Amino acid sequence: MIPSLSIIVPCYNEDKIFEYSMTILKNLLTNLIKKQKIHKSSYILFIDDGSQDQTWLKIKKVAEDFECIKGIKLARNYGHQIALIAGLSSIDTDMCISIDADLQDDIKCIEQMIEKYKQGCEIVYGVRNNRNSDSFFKKNTAYLFYKLMEKMGVQQIANHADYRLLSNRALKCLLKYKESNIYIRGLVPLIGFKQDKVFYKRQERKAGISKYPFRKMLGLALEGITSFSIVPLRSICLLGFFTCFISLIAICYILSEKFMGYVVQGWTSVIISIFFLGGVQLFSFGIMGEYIGKIYMEVKHRPKFFIEEVSDN
Repeated sequence: MIPSLSIIVPCYNEDKIFEYSMTILKNLLTNLIKKQKIHKSSYILFIDDGSQDQTWLKIKKVAEDFECIKGIKLARNYGHQIALIAGLSSIDTDMCISIDADLQDDIKCIEQMIEKYKQGCEIVYGVRNNRNSDSFFKKNTAYLFYKLMEKMGVQQIANHADYRLLSNRALKCLLKYKESNIYIRGLVPLIGFKQDKVFYKRQERKAGISKYPFRKMLGLALEGITSFSIVPLRSICLLGFFTCFISLIAICYILSEKFMGYVVQGWTSVIISIFFLGGVQLFSFGIMGEYIGKIYMEVKHRPKFFIEEVSDN
C-alpha cells in the first residue's frame, strides 16, 4: 500500500520567497507521486502565522489553483512552534514532514525520510552534518546550547531543528502533550518508537530574512530549558548551600580575629557581601519566577491557537 504524505510549512512574512518555495515543493510532491513513493492524495499544507505581508493572499491563490496545496491562516502571530502544532493538528495522512518555508533544509532528504518510514521508522530526523554556513557566534552559541541541554538531562537531537518525518501514530502521540509552553524538539524524542536520522548540508536562504534572530533563539533556548529540566532549581539549592558554607567560614574567621584583638575597620568587605548576596537572591528569584510563570500559564488551559480561515480546493 502506498502511504500518503503531507508536507507542513509554517510561514511568517514569507511573500518574497513563497512562490519559489511553493514551486519547488509542488514539483517534488509531483515527482514522488509519479515514482509511486507516495499516494496521489498527498498534499502541502502552508500555515500562515499571522503574517503582515501578502503571504496569506499568495497561499490562498495557489490553494485555489492546485489540488495538492492547502492553507490555514491563524488569527494572529503565535510563534513558530504553535504554528507548527496547528498544522500538525490538521492533517489526515499516513505520515507528515515539517519544513521551514525558506527551504534551507535540503528537500532531497524527503525521499530518504520516506524510505526510512517504509523500513519501519516512525520518526526520522533531518540533521545538519555541519554548521560551516553559520557565523562564528551562532556556531559556538549553538554548540554551547546543545551541550547545556545535554548536561541538564534534556533529550534532543543535536543540530536538528524542526525538519522531521512523523508517522501518523507518532503524531497522535505528540498531540497528546497538552502543555501551552511547547518545545517540539524536546517532546518528539520522548515519544519513543523506532527512530532514525538523515544528514544534509544546510542551504543559503534564497530571499527574505531569517525569522529567528538572536532574541528569538535565546527565547527558544530558555523555553527548552525550563520546559524539560529542573536543574536550574536544583542549582539554586546548591548555590544557597555553597553561600552558607562560605559565610560560615567567614564568620569563624571574623570571630577568631575579634578574639585575637584584631579589629578590621572598613566597609569594603561588607559592601561586597551585600552586593554578592543581593545578586544571588535576585538571580534565584528570576529562575523561580520563570517556573512559576509557566505554571501560571499552564493551569489556565487556554487554547493554543485560533484558525481564522482555511483555504483549499
